[in-house]
Amino acid sequence: QVQLVDSGGGSVQAGGSLRLSCAAFGYFFSTYYMGWFRQAPGKEREGVAAIYTGSGSTYYADSVKGRFTISQDNAKSTLHLQMNSLKPEDTAMYYCAAVFSGFLLQWSSWDEYNYWGQGTQVTVSS
Repeated sequence: QVQLVDSGGGSVQAGGSLRLSCAAFGYFFSTYYMGWFRQAPGKEREGVAAIYTGSGSTYYADSVKGRFTISQDNAKSTLHLQMNSLKPEDTAMYYCAAVFSGFLLQWSSWDEYNYWGQGTQVTVSS
């Protein structure tokens, strides 16, 4: 059984930083995708960033490129999302997700992932 536990959300002013973490428990295959998604009230869940452990490749939504960085610790037991230069439009509930697959049609499609954290709220004020 795989369990993902999100943490690190909070309230910051525009221009500030936050670091989200996702602790992973259970058995993981050697290669898989892990990602961060977010959902604001009244909006669809959108992919923010993802990492593929097979190659170490990382993927980012255009809206966060250059501001957010996704990473894993050496043991690959924790996923992080470093968020800098935060904007009010980054306000959302953030979720980490995982899927045991070596191929995704689209890394940012939430329905490709089958394990989810409980979410952590990020609020950015102007």
